[in-house]
Amino acid sequence: MELFCFKREVKEMTVSREEWMKLEAGFLAGLRMGSVAVPQLLLTSYAKLDLSEADAMLLIHLISFMEKEKKEFPTMDEIQDRMSVSGEKVIETLQKLMREGLINIDEDTDPISGIRFERYNLDGLWQKLAAVWAMEARSNGGAGIATAPRSGEQERSDLYSLFEKEFARPLTPMELETITGWLDQDRYPEELILMALKEAVFAGKIHFRYIDRILMEWRRNKVYTTEQAKEHTGRFRGAGR
Repeated sequence: MELFCFKREVKEMTVSREEWMKLEAGFLAGLRMGSVAVPQLLLTSYAKLDLSEADAMLLIHLISFMEKEKKEFPTMDEIQDRMSVSGEKVIETLQKLMREGLINIDEDTDPISGIRFERYNLDGLWQKLAAVWAMEARSNGGAGIATAPRSGEQERSDLYSLFEKEFARPLTPMELETITGWLDQDRYPEELILMALKEAVFAGKIHFRYIDRILMEWRRNKVYTTEQAKEHTGRFRGAGR
C-alpha cells in the first residue's frame, strides 16, 4: 500500500519514464539494504542520559556501521558523511561520549596477521541504558517502565551516583537491585548504607559482598544509626590494635 501511494505521488509529478525508472531502482535498492536494529530503550531514554539528538544519532550510526557493515572502527570522514554536523562537531561529540563512558576504544591484535587494530566498544552505553531501565522499573513497583518518578527517587539516584563515583564505573543492574534490596527489603537507612560504603573504601575492599557483610554485622549488633555505627566501628578498630 505504501509503495503504491509512493508511486502515485511520484507519477503525479511530471517525470519522464527514464526518470521514473531511476527513482524506482533507487527506492528498491534502498529497501534491499535492509534495516538496523536500534534499541527502543536508546530512543526513549537518550534524553535521560543528557544526550542531544546529535549524540544519539552518532551512536545510531556507530551501531549501523558495526551491525550492517561490520566496520568496528569507522573513520571520522565516514561518520561525518552520514551526519549533518561539521567534522569538528563529530569529534566533539565522540569525545563527550567517551568522557562519559558511553563508548570506549579497544585495542586488539588479529590472530592471523598479527596486525593491531582498534574498535569501538558500546558496553558503557548498554550499561547506562540498563541502569535507566532498572531505576524506572523499580519506581513502578518492578512491573515495568514508570511513567512518573515516585517520592524520594531523586535521593535514591544520588545514592546510586555516590556508589558509581566510589566504584569508578557504572553500576550493573544486579548491583542496583542490591542497593534497592537494602532499602526496601532490609530497611537500612540510606545514611547507614553510605557509612558502610565509606568503611569498605577505608578497608580497601570496595565490593558489594563486603558492604553487605558490614550491614549484616551492624544489624546483629543492633546498630541502626550512623552514630551507633561510628561507635561500634571505633570499638572494633580499638580491639584490633
